[in-house]
Amino acid sequence: MNPHLAPVTVPDPALLPHVQRLCDLTDPYACGPAEDDLFAAAMAEINAWHAERSPFFAAVHEGTAPDGPYRAPLVHANFFKRHEVLSIPREDVEVHLTSSGTTGQKSQMFFDHWTIRSAQRMVARIFERNGWITPEQEANYLLCSYEPAPSLKLGTAFTDNYLCDFAPVRDVAYALRATGGGHEFDPFGCVAALRRFEREDVPVRILGFPAFLFFTLERMRTLGLPPLRLPEGSLVVLGGGWKGDADRSVPKEELYARITGQLGIPGERIRDTFGSVEHCVPYVECEQHRLHATVWSRVTIRSTRTLDPLPFGEPGYLHLVSPYITSVPAQSVVMGDLASLHPGDACGCDLGTPWFTVHGRAGVSRNRSCAAAAAELMRGMA
Repeated sequence: MNPHLAPVTVPDPALLPHVQRLCDLTDPYACGPAEDDLFAAAMAEINAWHAERSPFFAAVHEGTAPDGPYRAPLVHANFFKRHEVLSIPREDVEVHLTSSGTTGQKSQMFFDHWTIRSAQRMVARIFERNGWITPEQEANYLLCSYEPAPSLKLGTAFTDNYLCDFAPVRDVAYALRATGGGHEFDPFGCVAALRRFEREDVPVRILGFPAFLFFTLERMRTLGLPPLRLPEGSLVVLGGGWKGDADRSVPKEELYARITGQLGIPGERIRDTFGSVEHCVPYVECEQHRLHATVWSRVTIRSTRTLDPLPFGEPGYLHLVSPYITSVPAQSVVMGDLASLHPGDACGCDLGTPWFTVHGRAGVSRNRSCAAAAAELMRGMA
């Protein structure tokens, strides 16, 4: 068994039995009345948990009219960029991650053992369902993200390095190289790594920001290099969006076609993801390239004017709910992303849960994501 699939226990089994049962579910996309009832019971437990341990959450929970079936106040992700709010003693913090680069506002998120392990187990369940856990098969990695450095606490870097645990690492290359004083994008190093990996006999896994992969493909084209044929079983799992480099972005379909054409990786082995340090439940595209809600979370779209829930198909703020987190009262987070929600049967895949489309960031703000901070590195080199 992959270690990230191993059992993990909630901090207090007597107070959080339904949270335990929900997060122990092995099918990432199970759905039905039984799962809905279990989710509601788990949300009631986690609301009581945070109300007892977080003065901030106790105040907003008592002073806010219950919203929807889960009776959880809406907390905007931006709140965590200005405030450190914990529901556990600081000595119980196992991992501390931030959401942005070396400047700008950062979400400060803190994870106890249960929270970080349960989030990792969710990722492992999804990888397991897709057949992407291959302990017997090594892989070469191109990580289109940050090379580890002693002071680096970015959630994206933590996630991308964690994803290397699902296939043994033969070799790894980073798009953003540590320089001692920060990170720099290394397109020539990325191209060289891909050309080297093509000649080896193991699959290649490309993880991280789509912008850096696209600009690597652009550099290959500029250099007049012929298309590569990466070994069979190669996989691309992208995440982080384009954010601060949106003016140079290309449609997802075009990017996927470029990956297939220049690297030889078929479309079903190319998947985008959505996630954030404020809400670590993973959303991974299905074979139809749709982001489905998981059994451990619920997705609502809210009006940008009134915050009321919107029907399927209408764009608004993305609202994500999950009772998995015991360390910080972030079980009900309104993101700064505009999205629309669609019924599961409108996808065409075998998953029954609703799926959402992210349309971009809402408004213009000084708040930046990891991808926005990373994009500045490319602009600084231009």
